[in-house]
Amino acid sequence: MRAVVTGATGFIGKRLLELIDEPVVLSRSADKAKQTLGSRVEAFSWDLMKEPAPIAALEGADAVFHLAGESIGEGRWNEAKKQRILQSRVVGTANLVKGLAACGQRPPVLISMSAIGYYGDRGDEILDESKGPGGDFLADVCVGWEREAAAVESLGMRWASPRTGIVLGEKGGALKQMLTPFKLGLGGKLGSGKQWMSCVHRDDVVGMMLHAAGHADVRGGFNAVCPEPVTNIEFTKVLGRVLRRPTVFAVPGFMLKLMFGEFADALLGSARCVPKKMTAAGYPFIYPTLEAALRAVLTGEGKRTSIPNPSAGSGHKAAV
Repeated sequence: MRAVVTGATGFIGKRLLELIDEPVVLSRSADKAKQTLGSRVEAFSWDLMKEPAPIAALEGADAVFHLAGESIGEGRWNEAKKQRILQSRVVGTANLVKGLAACGQRPPVLISMSAIGYYGDRGDEILDESKGPGGDFLADVCVGWEREAAAVESLGMRWASPRTGIVLGEKGGALKQMLTPFKLGLGGKLGSGKQWMSCVHRDDVVGMMLHAAGHADVRGGFNAVCPEPVTNIEFTKVLGRVLRRPTVFAVPGFMLKLMFGEFADALLGSARCVPKKMTAAGYPFIYPTLEAALRAVLTGEGKRTSIPNPSAGSGHKAAV
């Protein structure tokens, strides 16, 4: 499979590249991308905010995986940061679609990232893909992001957007930021702890992306989360148990807002998401529970080296 990947140097992108036979990377600097990712990668320079994606990279590819965007979890949110988060996704995706529109031989499918921020803060409501969007900043970002990706349908392409939850994996993601206080025995719930968290192992995110690329029945937004969401209190207890550390402390909501600004609302918000579309599409989860995912990441217990059904990464064309 020849697949184009944006955001390939990121936490999820690097793992995805390992499963693609002929990876083509779009990056601000093609030279830096090749230095970082190795000689097996074909790289093209692209400034996603300023120009359409290069036709030479896209023409004749079997699939496009679009992961690029300003980091949400790094840095305090202010108006400038929020604009970078929004524009890098909305404008960047629109420029990718412009490049695809100019191709004579278009890829059959675009897998374009999204997030469960799409739903906003929904309390105890169970959120499958039939539920509508929320009304806060991250929901607006995700709606715009998916809208621009969906434009490829007018080009005769299929589109799917994995709405990722809290992605867990080695040496990166949200877990990297959480570990230090927990390892010191200072970990604890955030705010009331009653908010729902929808987590997922990085390998399952990649597996679902490949599954979506190879299965024509997967279209539109889908929840890329493990089947069992947990409350923040439950998450805290499981992480403490895996690390064998106490979890008696708590971080009040006002302190999170002092530390992170508006991003604290995302940390305290509740999203009880279930992967109804992926379950219906027959995706076999590698780590179906939070504890299985955390043990694989932190202790190596139950860790698997393969990703199930990577039909899009083993020489097969992606399904239209």
